[in-house]
Amino acid sequence: MAALVGIFGRLIAVAVLLWCGAGAAADTYYVGDDMAWSVPPGGAAVYSLWAGEKSFELGDTVVFNWTGEHTVAKVSKDVYDNCTTANVLANDTQSTSPVTYTLNSTEPQYFICTIGTHCSLGQKVTISISSASSLDAVTTMFFSVMAIPFLTSMKIS
Repeated sequence: MAALVGIFGRLIAVAVLLWCGAGAAADTYYVGDDMAWSVPPGGAAVYSLWAGEKSFELGDTVVFNWTGEHTVAKVSKDVYDNCTTANVLANDTQSTSPVTYTLNSTEPQYFICTIGTHCSLGQKVTISISSASSLDAVTTMFFSVMAIPFLTSMKIS
């Protein structure tokens, strides 16, 4: 029994270390990369393609860099889809570059520029969290490790 408790304790320690390590691996993404946050010459498809090539995970950050007259606002899907900036609150709009957001929800996050027609010209991006994040994998592994000693200690009559 003592050997089982020792093994169980070691497995928990390994799982905790792996879990802590997954949280430390957050990435930083610069929206638009070299193009930065601007009215894209190819319309909204440019930012859709950019975001589609990324594997965003919980804890990652996205940075909006720009020069000139732009803003960034985190908005609802309806505001994003319709580029209706009338309902965007002033304190939800950031007007000084750079702006950094930490991805802290698994829900899609919508960002637009609120200047004039910039949004309708394609200056908007949806950030979606990858469905197979490393945190999910570590959680699954942790519970699997916890189940091994339990299942091996069961006696079937």
